[in-house]
Amino acid sequence: MTPVHILAASENPLLPAWYDIIWSAICLLIVFLVVWKYVLPAFNKTLDERAERIQGGIEKAEKVQAEADEALAEYQKQLADGRAEAARLRAEAQEEGAQIIANMKTQAHAESERIVAQAQTQIEAERQSAMVQLRSEVGTLATDLASRIVGESLTDDQRSANVVDRFISDLESQSSAQPVKGA
Repeated sequence: MTPVHILAASENPLLPAWYDIIWSAICLLIVFLVVWKYVLPAFNKTLDERAERIQGGIEKAEKVQAEADEALAEYQKQLADGRAEAARLRAEAQEEGAQIIANMKTQAHAESERIVAQAQTQIEAERQSAMVQLRSEVGTLATDLASRIVGESLTDDQRSANVVDRFISDLESQSSAQPVKGA
């Protein structure tokens, strides 16, 4: 027989022998049982721990995100409150400034009126003083002049007082009748 016939007469070379199949099945069953009993629970435990850590991390991240959102909302609220407070303070300051300006104007107006009144009083007092002084000087001059014109002495106080009063009233009537030059 030829080698080709020997192979043909014996078993199929692609199929293993029955004892190889049995021993391979037993080894596969042992490996499967070892993997099932020891490796798979440890692998599942590791995957469960990892899933728990991931879930905890997600929950923690969501919690931190919620806190950040709350902090942002609080910050925005405080910012809006601060802006409102600043606007209120600015409005109050403008009102106070307007009141201060109005008070200062009122005080300045009152002070100017007081100064004008005081000046008018002082002018009137000086005018009266000047009139008294003028009367006395004009009276003396008028008496001297009248004495020279009349040729007699006007030493009588009553007579000289009448002459002075008449002279001053004549001067006043003439000055009121004539317009003042340069005015």
